[in-house]
Amino acid sequence: MTEKLKIKLSIADRVYPLTVDMSQEEGLRSASKKIDLMIKQFEENYAVRDKQDVLAMCALQFASQLEQKQLDNSIDGSETVARLKKINDLLIQYLDK
Repeated sequence: MTEKLKIKLSIADRVYPLTVDMSQEEGLRSASKKIDLMIKQFEENYAVRDKQDVLAMCALQFASQLEQKQLDNSIDGSETVARLKKINDLLIQYLDK
C-alpha cells in the first residue's frame, strides 16, 4: 500500500489541500508552479482582469500542447514501421535457415 501525503498547493492565489501518493507530489508541485508562471505571463502580456479567464487560457494552452504531442507521435510512426520491417526481415531470414 502506498503512503499518502497531505499537501497544500497554491494556484492563482488560492490554496488547495490535497491528499496524494508520495510518487505524485513532485509532479503536482511542478505543475502548480508551471500554472502560476503561465498565469503571470498571461496577466503581463494581455489585458486580462478575471482569474477565470486566465485559468481557462492556461487550460487551453496545456491541453493544446498535449494534443499536439499526441498528434506528432501518431504522425511520426515511420520510425516504428521501419523497425518493424527490419524485425520482420530478420525473422524471415531466420525461419528460412
